[in-house]
Amino acid sequence: MPTKTSDSWIQDTLRQGFEHLQAARLDAAGDCCRRVLEAKRDLPEGHFLVGLIALELDQRRTAIEAFGSVTKLRPDHGPAWAHLARLFMQVGQPARADQALEKAVEHEDGNPVVHDLIGLVHTQLGDDEEAYAWHNRAAAAEPKNVAIRVNHANSQMFVGRLEEAEASIRAALKLQPGNPNAHWILSGLKKAADRQHVNEIERLIATGVYPPKALTFLQYARGKELEDLEEWDAAFAAFDAGAKAKRQTLSYDEGKEKALYASLESLMTEEWLSSEPHAGCDNDSPIFIVGQPRTGTTLVERIITAHSEVHSAGELKQFGNALRRLTGYAGPTRFSAELVTDAAALDCRKVGEMYIETTRKMAGNTPRFVDKLPSNFLYLPLILKALPKAKIIHLQRDPMDACFSSYKQLFADAYPHSYRLDEMARHHVRYFKLMQLWRERFGDRYFEIGYEDVARNLEVNARALIDFLGLYWEDSCLQFHQQKSAVTTASAVQVRQPVHTKSIGRWRRYEQQLAPVREILKAAGVPEVRTASSQAR
Repeated sequence: MPTKTSDSWIQDTLRQGFEHLQAARLDAAGDCCRRVLEAKRDLPEGHFLVGLIALELDQRRTAIEAFGSVTKLRPDHGPAWAHLARLFMQVGQPARADQALEKAVEHEDGNPVVHDLIGLVHTQLGDDEEAYAWHNRAAAAEPKNVAIRVNHANSQMFVGRLEEAEASIRAALKLQPGNPNAHWILSGLKKAADRQHVNEIERLIATGVYPPKALTFLQYARGKELEDLEEWDAAFAAFDAGAKAKRQTLSYDEGKEKALYASLESLMTEEWLSSEPHAGCDNDSPIFIVGQPRTGTTLVERIITAHSEVHSAGELKQFGNALRRLTGYAGPTRFSAELVTDAAALDCRKVGEMYIETTRKMAGNTPRFVDKLPSNFLYLPLILKALPKAKIIHLQRDPMDACFSSYKQLFADAYPHSYRLDEMARHHVRYFKLMQLWRERFGDRYFEIGYEDVARNLEVNARALIDFLGLYWEDSCLQFHQQKSAVTTASAVQVRQPVHTKSIGRWRRYEQQLAPVREILKAAGVPEVRTASSQAR
C-alpha cells in the first residue's frame, strides 16, 4: 500500500479531486486539494485544482492566487495563464490581463480548453472576430465538450451567425440535455411560438437541484419565453427567481458606488475640463454612445453604423482600461472613487492616445467608429478631455422601462445593481442625477436623444443623429437591421429586426410588481417619461 507522501497516492487523490469537481462535489474536491498540497506544496496541478474550485464558487481573489501559484511553479502552464487573463479582465486589471493573455498564447499547446479561454478573453476585450476564430478552433478540436460548444454558440451569435448558433446549441443539448446555459441561449435566439421549450425548462427546474448560477440561467430562460407567450405574471415570477439566484453570486457594494458618484461630481468640474483646453488627443474617429443598458443604445449604434463611413466596434472597455493601465489601478472592482481620483490627474493626451491605439484593431477601415459601451456615461468628462474631437451621444429611455428591461436581462459580467428592484431603482436615481449634472456642466458638448422618439419617428431622428456627426445622409441608415456585423450585447438578436414600438411602456404589464421601483424614482424626482430629443447646443 502506498505511503501518504508517495507519488501514486498524490496522483490518485488529485485525480479524485478533478472527478469531484466535474460532478460538482466542491467540498470533496476541496478536501482532496488540502490533502495533496499538505503532502506536496509545490505541486502545480494541486494549485490549479484550487483555482478551478474557486471559479465555481466565484471566489476570484482565491482563483487569481491559485493560478498565479501555478505560473510561478510552471511558467509554461498555458491553461493557468489563460484563466488569469480572463480573471484580470473581470476585475478590471487590463494591464495584467494583457501580459497573461500573451503568455497564454505563447504557451498554448493545442489544448482546446485554452483556445476556448483565449476566445472568452478576446470577447471581453471587444474583439469579436478574433474571439470567434479561437472558439472555432476549440469547437473543431473537441466537438463533444459541452462548455466549448456553448461558448462557440455565443460567439456565433455575436458575429451574426444565428442559424449556426442554434445548430451549435442544439448539438450541445443533445450531449447534455439539461445544460442550463444552453437552454438560456436557445431561449434568446428566437421568439417562443409555443410552450414546448418552456415546459422542458420548467420540468428541469422542478426535478433538479441547482447551484445559484445554473438556476439563474434556467429562470431567465423561462421568464423570456413566458413573456414571449404573454404569460405576464408567470414571466415576472421567473425573472424574480432568476434575479434572486444571480444576486447570491455577486458582491455588489452600494456604498462604494455612492462614493464613486460623489468623486465624479466633485472632481469632474467645468474648471477641471477647461484647465488644459488643447491638451487632448485630436483624433476625431470615435463616436461614443452612452447611457443605461437596454435603453436603445444598440438601436442607435446600428442606425449610425449603417452609414458607409462608420464602423461598429461594439461595446469596448478600452477607455476605462486606458485609465486603469495609466494609473496602475489594481482595485478589486472595475469602477471606484480611487480610480476616478487618480484618473483626474492623468495626462489626458496619453489617455486619448492609448484609447486610439488599443481600439485600432476593432475600429475598422472607415473614418469613424462607434464605441457603444453604455457605462462610459461615467467617464463623459474624461472622454471630452482626452478626445475633444470625439462625438458623444447620450441615449435616454423612460426610467421604468429602463429599469425593468435591465432587471429581466441576465448580463454576463456587468451591472451588479440590476438584480434587486430597490438597488436597481437607487442606481437609476444616481445615474439620472449625474447626467443632470453633466448636462449643466457640459451639455453643449454632446447630443441627447430619446429611445421612444427614435422608435416612433425613425427617419427624423436618424437624420438628426447623422447631422450631429457631421456626415452626409445615406438611406441605408433606415435599413440598419440588414447589417451583418457583430453585436456583442444582450440585443444581439433583436437588432437584426426592423425598428418597432412594442417595448415602449412594457413595464406597465408588471405595474404591481414594479411598484417599489416607481416609488423610489418618484420620491427622488425622476420623471417617468423622457422622450424629448435635444440637439447639442
